Amino acid sequence: MPDLSRPEGPRIIAVANQKGGVGKTTTAINLAAALVETGLRVLVVDLDPQGNASTGLGIDSADRDSTTYDLLVDDAPLSEVIRTTEIEDLCVIPATVDLSSADIELFANEKRSFLLHDALRQTAMDDYDWDYILIDCPPSLNLLTVNAMVASHSVLIPLQSEFFALEGVSQLLLTIREVRQSANPGLRIEGVVLTMFDRRNNLSQQVEQDARENLGELVFETKIPRNVRVSEAPSYALPVLNYDSNSLGAKAYRALAAELISKNQQIAA
Repeated sequence: MPDLSRPEGPRIIAVANQKGGVGKTTTAINLAAALVETGLRVLVVDLDPQGNASTGLGIDSADRDSTTYDLLVDDAPLSEVIRTTEIEDLCVIPATVDLSSADIELFANEKRSFLLHDALRQTAMDDYDWDYILIDCPPSLNLLTVNAMVASHSVLIPLQSEFFALEGVSQLLLTIREVRQSANPGLRIEGVVLTMFDRRNNLSQQVEQDARENLGELVFETKIPRNVRVSEAPSYALPVLNYDSNSLGAKAYRALAAELISKNQQIAA
């Protein structure tokens, strides 16, 4: 029986693809910044031991005293792990390389797949009034990624516009189906977003065609272009929307945010 006295809570989206280098972290950071631009409050949960989402949002590695590792392994309070960024209404729970050992340390815990789910639904979350929580998953289908899927309402899949791109997605879709059957029956696919897209490149066009033929309406209309400003922004610890607001990459992530919000409004209706 749900607690009707509590707020409904934020929409939680896992940004996942077990293949590295597909624009997963870039999408998590910049989609979060684009959602904030529309007036929403967003939390990014960095669940990747590389900690690139934390770096890209301006949290220096030396300043990450409490992280997602502490949240999962040591049940640290939210007030200790949530960090503000220079962007108003955009916060992050940072990660460090410590997270790489979490799989082993959590294995003996009988609730090991539900730790992030429970952490993001504790009553203390009500104080923050987030609209969206985006979870940046590691580039593997490990226990951390399973935690993200169990905790989430949906999975957003960045798909790099390159040869063999769709082959890796099939395993990810299988994992999503297994999580649905075992732990989170309400989990759905938020959508697939084509990243590093070059409209002058025949291969990009072919990947888009194959993706739309195989995945249909799951593929977002918005495509994220290959854009030098998107690549440069992390070195300045900023989303591309704040680094170069008028760049093609910034405009694309704004369009993706608008499409995402529209999709969720239709589902809610």
